[in-house]
Amino acid sequence: ARVRRVAQWGLRRSFSTGSSGSLLAEKAEALGVRFLLVSFDDLFGVSRSKLVPVRVAAEVEKGGAGFAGFAANFDMSPADPDMLAMPDANTLVQLPWAPEIGWVASDCYVRGEPLKQGPRNVLKNVMKSVQDSKNLVLKTGVECEFFLLSEDGFTIGDTLDKASKPCYDQSALMRQKDFVCELNDTMEAMGFPPYQTDHEDANGQFECNWDYDDALKTADRHTLFKFVAKSLAEKHKFRATFMPKPFSNLTGNGCHVHISMHDKDTDINVFKDKESGRVGDLSEMAVQFVGGLLFHAPALCALTNPSVNSYKRLSAPVTASGATWAPSTATWAGNNRSHMIRIPDAPRIELRLADMAANAYLLPAALLAAGMNGVESKADPGPPREENAYESSQGTHPKKAADLPENLLDALRALDDDVELQEGIGVECTQALIKLRKLQWAEYMSHLSEWERENTLDC
Repeated sequence: ARVRRVAQWGLRRSFSTGSSGSLLAEKAEALGVRFLLVSFDDLFGVSRSKLVPVRVAAEVEKGGAGFAGFAANFDMSPADPDMLAMPDANTLVQLPWAPEIGWVASDCYVRGEPLKQGPRNVLKNVMKSVQDSKNLVLKTGVECEFFLLSEDGFTIGDTLDKASKPCYDQSALMRQKDFVCELNDTMEAMGFPPYQTDHEDANGQFECNWDYDDALKTADRHTLFKFVAKSLAEKHKFRATFMPKPFSNLTGNGCHVHISMHDKDTDINVFKDKESGRVGDLSEMAVQFVGGLLFHAPALCALTNPSVNSYKRLSAPVTASGATWAPSTATWAGNNRSHMIRIPDAPRIELRLADMAANAYLLPAALLAAGMNGVESKADPGPPREENAYESSQGTHPKKAADLPENLLDALRALDDDVELQEGIGVECTQALIKLRKLQWAEYMSHLSEWERENTLDC
């Protein structure tokens, strides 16, 4: 049965704070939920939450839900005071598959101040800085790719999904129609209806798209989408994974980001200039934004591709389908999917670098900081490329193209060296991320693989 439209993002009706003085309590009552998941994402993009009865919604909205920050992926210690998750009532939605529960995004506070390494705070700060100085708003859209696996996570969930070129496979899509249709209905009920879902380039891989919006709203929906997909997959006896490269021979899970900048007052897309004669009718500002992304690409990888596994997707050998659909060099092009940045037939920038391990909030924050640094410095990305970057990368890289980092440690070192990008995002946040990810890298390096034994035991 079709999921009933139980909620809209932010709710369409008008609310006052009522006698309780709590917008959160009033919205929760209107939705008919009994409990709230007060949720936030840590530096690694892991969603954390507490289940709060609606009867204390007013108190939680005012005083927050308490967490030990050290227990999540933050650069904190057990000696630090409570970290409070302050819910944003405007993000409250009802969970259609668990209608007694509402989900609400939160901002992290410590000692009465926003936590500077809190990802949602970071994005809000970067967006506010650009809005205050340029009167511009970042709008983004994301393409979220994921695999449906068996419940144990080791094999493709659909045992019949074996085609060498499975992208857009109608039969494979229809075999998962129960899950796919419920996912679509659930997203629509929660206020961000998808406009298309397809079977992607790898066996067992799917992608779901919804409309672009203000970058903060898109980020909230991005993290919520991952929660929804995982929850519904479990309901249908699958496991949804957003791991960048779960299978060495198959295309990985990318997170292509579509970017445009808009005038705050008029909503005019300032990346558009029909008289420019440039690819995609891009404005001068848009081209400089591209220049900033390319210039900071090595450091950006620490945020767009933040896991050890991410680098099995970048610079990967050709997959079973014939293409990785992931970049290996910092280049841009027109409507050409083989480069790091594509300019579709519309005044927007598509960044094809990121993967689904990226933090939903730090990803747009980093892209905005890098792009606007390019605008400030009038960065010149050079002319757009026309060649097939995958063919050239089999031999020599495209002329004058900067290589992307080959592993997480190289990316972290590049970010540590990129002072401008760190300052644009927030030094406390980037230094905390570098510290924690280097610890993770050290843990990875302490692991002895079977490949090493097979190839070195008799050296």
